[in-house]
Amino acid sequence: MTPDLTIGVVGPHDLVERVMLMGHAAAPLPCRLVAAAYRDEQEAPDKVTRLGPGVDACLFASPVPYDLARRSGVLTMPATYVQLGGAALVAALAKAALDTRMDPQRVSIDVVSRADVEEAYTDLGIPATDVHSRDEPGATGTIAAYHERLARQGATTGALTCLPAVAERLQAAGVSAIRIRPTSAAVRTALHTAALLGAHHRLEESQLTVVLVEVPTLREPVRRAAPRYWRDELRLSLHRLLVQEANRMNATVWPIDDHSYLVTATRGSIAAATDGFRVLPFAARIRDELGLAVEVGVGMGRTTHDAESHARAALARTQAGKQAQGFAVDREGRALIPAPRMPPTGATALKPKGVEVLARLAAKLEGGDTVVDAEGAGKMLGVTPRTARRLLRTLVDEGLAWPLPPNRTPQPGRPRQLYRLIVEKLGPR
Repeated sequence: MTPDLTIGVVGPHDLVERVMLMGHAAAPLPCRLVAAAYRDEQEAPDKVTRLGPGVDACLFASPVPYDLARRSGVLTMPATYVQLGGAALVAALAKAALDTRMDPQRVSIDVVSRADVEEAYTDLGIPATDVHSRDEPGATGTIAAYHERLARQGATTGALTCLPAVAERLQAAGVSAIRIRPTSAAVRTALHTAALLGAHHRLEESQLTVVLVEVPTLREPVRRAAPRYWRDELRLSLHRLLVQEANRMNATVWPIDDHSYLVTATRGSIAAATDGFRVLPFAARIRDELGLAVEVGVGMGRTTHDAESHARAALARTQAGKQAQGFAVDREGRALIPAPRMPPTGATALKPKGVEVLARLAAKLEGGDTVVDAEGAGKMLGVTPRTARRLLRTLVDEGLAWPLPPNRTPQPGRPRQLYRLIVEKLGPR
């Protein structure tokens, strides 16, 4: 039996409570509702983050918290929101007509689109010429100030707002305000949509996915003297690392040949391990622990054959030197290039360019030797070995350095990792 879906309900306390009381009976599929109530719409992204990856879909109280969560980049699951136009707007207008302080033909309305406003007024047979509407998202204070300014200017007799915090501010400022509350039918429709989105998402997450991992160091002949056994030892270490990573995502690993591996998993497990297909799977740990650069292709498909074919197509893109984005191909054969995450506020530090680092190292190399390690590079650059190790990995990522086999020594501890600097890419010096 398919386990129940989990839907996160994000909104003000009164609406969340209302949805929870309606319960899963309003959804077309068995589902579990998880409450994520806030006091202000600005808290919506944090509430989504707190819900975590165990949620199949999110249901928002209105377009405002939905848009805030979407813009912040925290939505990793499908989401929808309760519609506040139509019957909900008509009900609010009926309340305004009963309020002696308000004239429904001279009000300001937020969140609801202008098209929905004009449609509601047309259905009621009254003109909307002097009705002001604002559907752009904004902070609570900004939207409240919009309504208050129009009221102070005498352009309106009151406000119809979808945001409880705005209603509270306006009432405290002496401006007549009526909340546009969703109808029970609108809530049921939104729950229905959220359940269907969650079910579809779950099917997609379980989609068969194949990852091909190739190691250029093992594929190409060694150009410098090295012990014979180092390749076998490197293969064993790499296979052990891949198995450890695969176990974390309930995947399986098979060696294909001397330099490549095939990993079978689900789309959901790979998406979780790659920040939504934004970073190469396995590559960071292989680079950190073994000093190896890898080429990776991810493919999805309805059958194992299709998924592997798409993974080979994605691997060919990687080997052709294209950008890392697009290393995954979906089951339709299209490159999967997700939208970039929004950078955190204040993240303005720039990484040094690889060519500049290579040029600084090349200027201090002696005797034509182009092989360095983190300690030596750190002394040449005037940085710590840890920082030098990170810079050397950056050179590898940019094709400006080549990781050599780990230098095994009789002493215990981590083997010294050597890198060959490709100074030829600097051109004539």
